[in-house]
Amino acid sequence: MFDFLDSDWFIIGLEVVFIVLISYDVYKYVKTKKRQYIINIVLTLGLAVWTLYPFYTKYYEWNDKDREALIQECLSHGNERYCGCLENMIFKEYEEDVYKKIDKENDMDFLEFMNESRKECLEY
Repeated sequence: MFDFLDSDWFIIGLEVVFIVLISYDVYKYVKTKKRQYIINIVLTLGLAVWTLYPFYTKYYEWNDKDREALIQECLSHGNERYCGCLENMIFKEYEEDVYKKIDKENDMDFLEFMNESRKECLEY
């Protein structure tokens, strides 16, 4: 139901909303010099970090050698473009330690995720 929350467009949309809100408060502060706009800017920045941080940590917590091993495994079975798409989806969805603990043969959630990801990457 809430699959759109992990889409890149949703994250980009959130970033745009936060930039617009901060820009508006900066504009109003420059015009009026009221303290309330500084508070709004700080609160908006805090909310942006709190909201967007989880989206970025999944991707950046992977070690480079583990990421490369996963890509090489895929490249032995498919083409480079497909593998890049599939790996990005895995990096966004799973943290490294969680991915290593998954039973990739029997975990129904993982298998469903992989089927959906493969379909989406093949359309790409």
